Amino acid sequence: MRQFTFLQKLMILSLMLLSAQVVVGQNKLTLEPGADIVSRYIWRGADFGNSPAIQPALELGFGGFALGAWGSYTTNDGNFQETDLYASYTFNDFLTVMVTDYFFPDGTMANNKYFQYDYNNTGHVFEGAISFNGTEDIPLSLMVAMNFAGADARTYENKLQYSNYIELGYSGTVGETAFNCFLGGTLSKPDTEKGETGFYGPHEGIINIGVTAEKEVAITDKFSLPVNVSVITNPQQQNIFFVLGISL
Repeated sequence: MRQFTFLQKLMILSLMLLSAQVVVGQNKLTLEPGADIVSRYIWRGADFGNSPAIQPALELGFGGFALGAWGSYTTNDGNFQETDLYASYTFNDFLTVMVTDYFFPDGTMANNKYFQYDYNNTGHVFEGAISFNGTEDIPLSLMVAMNFAGADARTYENKLQYSNYIELGYSGTVGETAFNCFLGGTLSKPDTEKGETGFYGPHEGIINIGVTAEKEVAITDKFSLPVNVSVITNPQQQNIFFVLGISL
């Protein structure tokens, strides 16, 4: 076995420390707070709250890993609330896997307690998702998500439907305005003859079609706000939404 001199050991140790510093430097720990103000909270073609909403966010990141919290709180008397926790990992900005815990702490469910995870009474919905994020050469995105536990829609035998959602997106720019077109739907097929209802709608099909445009709007010479506008329609609900959002 080769024996290293003290100087060689010192050089190897220095190189190891330098490598560790480079890795840490490339994967800095970040903590990002944020918030959006929206005229309506529209999620996958459905209106949640029928009101303007405030949507805070907080994310802890390190390299490709992220742990975050996101919420939405209406400003009307309906008092719709949502608080979500998520964990994700992104591979080279190309592919993202994510697990999300959706929870609605507005008291509309009789047994809606945060630490209640019983199969039949929980107010949590757990979803797993995988997303292809697109590239500069291929500005297409694809996201596939499925509920795997919690308060998903149930079958006639009181089993989870494992409701799914698939969304295809196309992004680009026109001048200084960025845009994203999206088409989303579900393959879940509830048995209406047995009285089943789906998580996203009464049957499989397209539930979310729209476009979002975003640009920086100058407020002063040194301050601007990201503003986005979306037009969204849901063919199953026969509805359309025109939404304004401001990011802080």
